[in-house]
Amino acid sequence: MFGYIRPEKPELKIKEYDEFRAFYCGICKSIAKNSGQIARLTLSYDATFLALLFSSVSNTAPEKRVERCVVHPVQKRNIYKNDKAIDYAADVNIILMYHSLLDKWKDEKLVLSIAGTAALSRKYNKLTKKYPFLCDIIEKKLKKLSKLEEEKCSSVDQAAEPFAQMMAEIMEFCPVIEDEKTKKVLRWLGYNIGKWVYIIDAFDDIEKDLIDKSYNPLLYQYEYHSEKVCEFKNRIRNDVEFILIYSLNEIGKAYELLEVKRNKDLIENIVFMGMLRQTEIILSGEKRAKVKQSRTVN
Repeated sequence: MFGYIRPEKPELKIKEYDEFRAFYCGICKSIAKNSGQIARLTLSYDATFLALLFSSVSNTAPEKRVERCVVHPVQKRNIYKNDKAIDYAADVNIILMYHSLLDKWKDEKLVLSIAGTAALSRKYNKLTKKYPFLCDIIEKKLKKLSKLEEEKCSSVDQAAEPFAQMMAEIMEFCPVIEDEKTKKVLRWLGYNIGKWVYIIDAFDDIEKDLIDKSYNPLLYQYEYHSEKVCEFKNRIRNDVEFILIYSLNEIGKAYELLEVKRNKDLIENIVFMGMLRQTEIILSGEKRAKVKQSRTVN
């Protein structure tokens, strides 16, 4: 996953950040337990948000414990455990990371990518048996996306559609959510999150994709012709911003329809401030390293 869905930390209360970290550590523990220690390196803020959201709209609160971990062996931390929402988000993280590494191997032939794919393949095979319907849909959507990339699709909306649909399925499928209305709301929320993530990542990756000669829908829709990257970004920024802000507005509208039972302030920080801040950072042209997350939450 991409790591763009994160809280706006300066606006968080200490107890809210502790809650976010407890979910982050809970997913890390879940991945380690079910997928092995190496798989913990795949953990993303996006998966943490999914666990937080699913848990907070479900009827069952997670169990909080105080434990040490490999990364922070000295100081004990609050960790959420034994929660189906956390385990589901951890499984989704592995599924998407497996496909991401596989895609990087096909496109870039990176040795680390094939090594990572091999490390996750056994767990992924187990997850295809645990979630056969979901994994089948994810594979179909990613194949559709791959086909559009091969065809050099020149429509950003069309290129983003398979990823948006995939995230809609992931959100609706969550096994801890039983209410049909909530499932429908989560589906629309997930669709717009997927669209936002795909397009913001495309804008973020313009320079990298030019260097690597990789497909990027923005380069085709707006007909890049050897101009300076900064000039190209300036030329298309307003259009991209319009799409991203529209997606954020739809995410906000969908969220307002949810009955959030816990962590309301924390989730709203992410939905209404954190994602907007990431949009501003990426569109402003700040260095990629500043927004790509570290592997731990301190």
